[in-house]
Amino acid sequence: MEAELHPAAKAVLDTGALRTLSRDLPAPGTTRTVGGAPGSLPLAALAALATLLPHRRWVVAASSPGEAGEHLSDLETLLGPGAAVHYPQREDFGTDDGDDSRIETRGRRVEAFESFLGSRAPILVATRRALQELAPLPRDLAALRFTVTTGQVLRPGALADALEKRGFERAPMVEQAGQYAVRGGLIDLFSFGAAGPARVEFWDDDVESIRFFDILDQRSTGDTGRIDILPVSFGAGPGESSRTSPAQSPDLPRGTPTAPSSLLDRLARGTVLVRIGGGGWTEEATPVWRRAESRYRDAARWGSPARRPGRLFLAPEALAGRARLHPQLVFVEEHVGDPVFQARRPPPIERDTRRLRSFLAGAAASGAETHILCDNEGQAARLEELVAVRDRVPAGCHLVVGSISGGFRLASATAPVNVLTDHEIFRRGRKLRRRKRFRGAASLESLAQLSPGDYVVHMEHGIGRFRGLERVTIGGESIESLVIVYDGDEILRVPVDLLDQVERWVGTHPDDAPARLHRIGGKRWKTLKRKTQAAINRMTAELLELYAARRARPGHAFPPDTRWQREMESSFLYEDTPDQRRAVEDVKRDMESAGIMDRLVCGDAGYGKTEVAVRAAFKAVQDGKQVAVLAPTTVLVVQHARTFGDRLADYPVRVESLSRLDPPGRPREALAAVAGGQADIVIGTHRLLSGDVAFRDLGLVVIDEEQRLGVRQKERLKRLRTTVDVLTLTATPIPRTLYLSLAGVRDLSLIRTPPRDRMPVITHVIGWSDHLVSEACQKELDRGGQVFFLHNRVETIDTAARRVRALLPGAAVGVAHGQMPPRRLDREMTRFVEGATDILVCSSIIENGLDVPNANTLIVTRADRFGLSQMYQIRGRVGRWDRRAYCYLIVPEKVTPEAERRLRVLEHYTELGSGYQIALRDLEVRGAGNLLGEDQSGFAHAVGLDTYMRLMEDAVKRLQGDPARDEYPRPEVTMEADAYLPDDYVADQHQKLHLYRRLSRISDPAEVSSLAGELADRFGALPPAATRLLHKTRLAIAGRRTGVDSILVRGRRARVNFLPGVTVRMSRLEEALKGEPVEVEVRRIAPLSLVLECTRRDRLVSLVVRAVDALNGAIANS
Repeated sequence: MEAELHPAAKAVLDTGALRTLSRDLPAPGTTRTVGGAPGSLPLAALAALATLLPHRRWVVAASSPGEAGEHLSDLETLLGPGAAVHYPQREDFGTDDGDDSRIETRGRRVEAFESFLGSRAPILVATRRALQELAPLPRDLAALRFTVTTGQVLRPGALADALEKRGFERAPMVEQAGQYAVRGGLIDLFSFGAAGPARVEFWDDDVESIRFFDILDQRSTGDTGRIDILPVSFGAGPGESSRTSPAQSPDLPRGTPTAPSSLLDRLARGTVLVRIGGGGWTEEATPVWRRAESRYRDAARWGSPARRPGRLFLAPEALAGRARLHPQLVFVEEHVGDPVFQARRPPPIERDTRRLRSFLAGAAASGAETHILCDNEGQAARLEELVAVRDRVPAGCHLVVGSISGGFRLASATAPVNVLTDHEIFRRGRKLRRRKRFRGAASLESLAQLSPGDYVVHMEHGIGRFRGLERVTIGGESIESLVIVYDGDEILRVPVDLLDQVERWVGTHPDDAPARLHRIGGKRWKTLKRKTQAAINRMTAELLELYAARRARPGHAFPPDTRWQREMESSFLYEDTPDQRRAVEDVKRDMESAGIMDRLVCGDAGYGKTEVAVRAAFKAVQDGKQVAVLAPTTVLVVQHARTFGDRLADYPVRVESLSRLDPPGRPREALAAVAGGQADIVIGTHRLLSGDVAFRDLGLVVIDEEQRLGVRQKERLKRLRTTVDVLTLTATPIPRTLYLSLAGVRDLSLIRTPPRDRMPVITHVIGWSDHLVSEACQKELDRGGQVFFLHNRVETIDTAARRVRALLPGAAVGVAHGQMPPRRLDREMTRFVEGATDILVCSSIIENGLDVPNANTLIVTRADRFGLSQMYQIRGRVGRWDRRAYCYLIVPEKVTPEAERRLRVLEHYTELGSGYQIALRDLEVRGAGNLLGEDQSGFAHAVGLDTYMRLMEDAVKRLQGDPARDEYPRPEVTMEADAYLPDDYVADQHQKLHLYRRLSRISDPAEVSSLAGELADRFGALPPAATRLLHKTRLAIAGRRTGVDSILVRGRRARVNFLPGVTVRMSRLEEALKGEPVEVEVRRIAPLSLVLECTRRDRLVSLVVRAVDALNGAIANS
């Protein structure tokens, strides 16, 4: 097993100190201090001990959630996934496990407890507060887990009941851990303790198959023979009195909850408690206990429910007493204790390649081995280039993929060993990567979100009201239709295969309604639509002329990706989302073309737009071009300078910034470097657009949030756009840009997929309350997080800060606003980013770009004074990690109706990726008149925004000569039996509408086959009605291209009627059907009507499709 050890653990394993420690571990009730343990050496020593002593169990007690995350990441790197588990502290301080607000926290506690005590993982990592917490920990470990295997006899209902009893929530579609969905003979579930979400398929009462599936697109990814299921929290699931194996009987009774106890109470006496530095047990437990007492007293004073401290936590003395029952190891960096590792921290390299090479040469000369640990293959490849001398890595130097938090130099090994980390070499923060995804969301389009009573627009009949989906029978065929109620209670039933004709009506605000409904076939809608189209045509023609003129100008064609580009991109520490990958591909394609790029990348705050810009900038720099990055605020300039500098630290790229935070004389040096070509990338505010900023060879301009610029700056940008590539980033596009982008007049890339495990921000609109503000802040601080407290009046911001300090006397409170001296502002921001400040009382200076993943609570005073897009941007400062984030919008008792509408919109749009909807709603709340001109805004409101944009898209395609517009109308296809998605197959109406909408928009037969596979995978074998629905779509696609008016399928016969004026060469038909079991009869010459009779009923549809396809291309319009 030693050969499989990570080199850092192997180095420690070879020391005398480790051998001594392994032979003489402390006995229960004793503590041993181990000295000389800098960086991640304590974790490397623990990994070596766990390897030498596989039957021992170890609990690492961290002082904070952040430290616990680092320890866990180090152990996973050193020993591989699964060797260590994390038992997180409760997210809500004053609740027990059953009431904790976040299901992931509850589920991961169960998973870690079961895995560690079940001897599946030898190491458990927990904060000391988590060990102090009391929870209803079960005594019967076997009752926690049950296993489902293929071939097992198990009723689907019994599995569903078992999931309910274990705290799972039934949902239409599984999108996060702790949910399950039932669809006929399929049950989807996502359990903690499992490798991922699983799809269990039944055949009667037998488990026929188990498949893992992707939580984002819901498609299966691979088969497995078993799935292990755990309760979502302690207290949920079978009682401990039960003695029946859950695998045999998953529907066990719940039983009596276990009395609360500490995790320490469940540990075997030989379990070793490991601490790394920090204070003693009593010292760290006392503040927690006092906080619990204070909270209980406050709750009693406010009349709120609360639990006594003794029901939630061990008292400090009791915790220390429990810990003393176990052997304890304490690692310290100082050279004290017994044993002592002869180790120290490595020297700082400070991004200096010459210093790194000198260190490696010295190490080689002394016979030392040096391991440089890299986060991924891309960084390893780059470092190999940097340290190589004449294409050879120095002797004794090894590049290893798999980094840890901190390096160390070890003199007491068999030979001296240096362990360096790439993030320390290049002085950049280490970001921890989550290995398991606990949530995701498959996006549904606008129409799929319809509820009965919503307004819709039929492209031929105008505005009506959606009543629901109804099943109708026509000529023996049952189909589903969208029921729309029009003026005079007229009813229009739209077959689901024609849903492409329907759009949602989007009004001025959530409670708005159109002026009046239209009549079916009435003149009022036709007149309105005609006038709207004429107005759109005039505007679109003008815009397309400008667009075409810009595209026609020659630009710089950048070369294809280099090896450096691929290395840099592969060193990205996060997983690219599909949308992010597409955006990068779009930008590169534009840059490599001969035209001038003008692309807009739109994505919510924290969705990875900056990484797209970094990759584009690096591509430009490698071709000798300079890059200007334009940011709206000084804070964002500093943030971008840090991000670009960290991402490109491994390469000879000089990044400069221009902001008022620069020390005197620095701007002059930066401007000289830009003019002389020494600076490759310069980041600044609109100062970059000043006349004294001269570039030697500017090739790319990146604009972050263009709507924040003034008129003069926009005019300067307009001139730039004619000469260099421009990439614009935005989370909330200015509405005019939004219209033009969606309509295809401007190049647009949308990043709508949330990053891994991102969660929506819970938003509350409340009045001021000392108790609520104190609770909100304390809740965040208790879980190791930080708080933004936004007070946007500089005159009273210090008073606000004093009030916050009075409410939270133990918190470190900082102040930041735009009128502070630059050095002080920079210092305050840096302290908050680095975690030294708990609560930042600030102005709206934080609106754009401040990236502090650990800050996940935002409190905004007088939120009614902010605009909608601005407030949305501010809210984007939180929720940038895998923690639940909270936003509290504090308003006075009386606010204007306009402000109330804005705030309610923010409460409504909490889901991920809602920035696009926010931009639309902002457009509506403010009114479209000043953006589209008076002649356009009236039409946009009258027909609804979705319909307006669709008409505009049609106008653009028509003016651009889109060949798809030359197709014939969609033919009417009639089957002899039901053709729809049955309710017992797709039960959720929103999902069903989404699928119907997709079907109505399909234009390629291959897409029909792909959707058929998706349906079978997600919902089970297709019922006959669903199969016929897909057949109808295939026939309609083929018929539309060929000029077919209608197709009627009955038994083994199909009648195909063509539109007037369509003639074909029948010889094509004979060739296509030669040797097939089908006869063709011409029933009518003009318009042409054919009857196909097939001896094999199961092949009729495919042969009709083949026949109609054969006639496509043989059409002659008379």
